[in-house]
Amino acid sequence: MRISEVRHPARVVPLAFLLTIVVGTCLLSLPVARAEPGGAPVFVALFTSVSAVCVTGLVTVDTGSYWSAFGQGVILLLFQIGGFGMMTAATLLGLMVNRSLRLRTRLVTQAETHSLGIGDVTGVAAVVLVVTLLVETAIAFALTARLRFGYGLPWDEAAWSGVFHAVSAFNNAGFSIHADSLVRYATDGLILLPVMVAIVVGGIGFPVLHELRSRLRDPRHWSLHTKLTLAGTLGLLVGGAGALLLFEWSNPATLGPMAVGDKLLSGAFASVSARTAGFNSIDIGALSHESLALHYFLMFIGGGSAGTAGGVKIGSAMILLLLVVAEVRGRGDSEAFGRRISTDAQRQAITVLMLGSLVVVLGTLGILRSTDIATDRVIFEVISAFGTVGLSTGITADLPPSAQAILVALMYVGRVGTITLATSLALGAHRMPYRYPEEHPIVG
Repeated sequence: MRISEVRHPARVVPLAFLLTIVVGTCLLSLPVARAEPGGAPVFVALFTSVSAVCVTGLVTVDTGSYWSAFGQGVILLLFQIGGFGMMTAATLLGLMVNRSLRLRTRLVTQAETHSLGIGDVTGVAAVVLVVTLLVETAIAFALTARLRFGYGLPWDEAAWSGVFHAVSAFNNAGFSIHADSLVRYATDGLILLPVMVAIVVGGIGFPVLHELRSRLRDPRHWSLHTKLTLAGTLGLLVGGAGALLLFEWSNPATLGPMAVGDKLLSGAFASVSARTAGFNSIDIGALSHESLALHYFLMFIGGGSAGTAGGVKIGSAMILLLLVVAEVRGRGDSEAFGRRISTDAQRQAITVLMLGSLVVVLGTLGILRSTDIATDRVIFEVISAFGTVGLSTGITADLPPSAQAILVALMYVGRVGTITLATSLALGAHRMPYRYPEEHPIVG
């Protein structure tokens, strides 16, 4: 393989994530990373490193009790790097050192940020830096203050918990130093609301944030990508919360015992978190079958492109929805907000969605062959891993090593696979010099 092929953006991104995973595994294998004497087993370190770098949050051991302060710090650093995007981080370092980017650096970064043009990368990278620092700092202060004055934690414990959960929330990582995630704060809006803000801002996508910064008061001139992402995000958040409240309102193991206001809070939080954040304020294992199915849908779609969220992305789902609407209405073009969606974008969206579905099916079949756990819970675990969500019904640690290895592969593919695939499709698109005669096979 030639050097130029290795440096291709579609190859640099997964290789960079893989290198970070290897370094993280080595650090977590050190005796100093574990709370008890002795280093962590290599596979435990590997699983945790992959989950952190791929901002998933699935774990085989309790983060708060198994890992030492050093180990927790390594995990935080890993999901900060993973959420940032290796190429975005490289661009920020270049900005701080030189404030000017070479063409190749911009092209490589564009593979991770999905920005519209080479000239946009600098602006998007600046937004990454500013938004990350502002949001994480603001959320960390809010959580620290609440934990100190509302729960009486010592300043050092409150600060560490506030910082850890703020960074985890903004990066949609889902890691918590509490064994019950955020269940203990299920009725505390001063904890859940700041976390929800961080999740949405981090997961909406940096190109959207960049455009909102420059054209916030001029929505008529927002790009179609921004409009579709915002519309899809709002629809999923509201629809997901409403459906979950309907399914869980009287469930005695989840929302049933709560007051009305607390039900609304936890329902909204579950809808936000299901789109790749991975925190939970209610027992996921106690959800009804309808709610589990709802989570399949939300987790698979995920968040916005070039954000910290995973999944096949809102843009892909919206493009497919508009394609279906156009076909039902008998129109040749898919349209939205006075714009026509290109044929290339439609084909790319269908490809991403179909291959994502295939990966989920294969992952589910692979795990079912090695365990007797109920199929609906296995499907939940697989989609959670592929969508880099991190929610679990509690079966992760009970899975055999072969099934956990499949989850490792799913997390990696879910994080870098969609980025690599979309980039390869976009960069590889070209016009054929000829076309075969057209024929219409029977459909349906």
